[in-house]
Amino acid sequence: MQLDIPPGEFAGYIFDLDGTLIDTMPVHYRSWDAAMRHAGLAEALDEDYFYALGGVPSLQVAQLLADKHGLPISSPEAITEHKERLYLDRFDEITLIEPVVAFARKVARTHPVAIATGGTPEIALPAIAAAGLADLFSVVITPHDVAPGRGKPHPDMFLEAARRIGVVPENCLVFEDAEPGIRAARAAGMQVVRVASRR
Repeated sequence: MQLDIPPGEFAGYIFDLDGTLIDTMPVHYRSWDAAMRHAGLAEALDEDYFYALGGVPSLQVAQLLADKHGLPISSPEAITEHKERLYLDRFDEITLIEPVVAFARKVARTHPVAIATGGTPEIALPAIAAAGLADLFSVVITPHDVAPGRGKPHPDMFLEAARRIGVVPENCLVFEDAEPGIRAARAAGMQVVRVASRR
């Protein structure tokens, strides 16, 4: 994988997690597929649509997937909790996205770094630890760190990450794999490196 790093000097670096630092998107897809089938879905989950939701907070994903497939659901919270239990049982399937992790380790020697992820702390923090990245990222922003409904594609998570690492937004470079996160980073006034999430 070739990372297209824009020219110029950056004072801080912010990374999405799933599909950017760790190759979890196929694992998330299989977990969502199983959870939605348990909730009554009779067909395979639309994989292209799922990938297009990368970075969207999990509770919203449950409702969006149900709406996409015309599946009436009474509790997106219950489906999300079921999906997250399935996902936690599959950590052994997760691998690092080595070029991005190598870049993060390199810049972290001299610059502040952060993660801004659409995953909840209960899911993101164990994944970061399981991937051996907890020592690298002391700042991890999740949807819980911004106002309800202000996750990606809103800029709030990236702005909060920049605030916590002490870097003005326009001096941050973001690494993202999905369109909602890319839109969020650009709305925050940051340049973006697009990571190919489907390999």
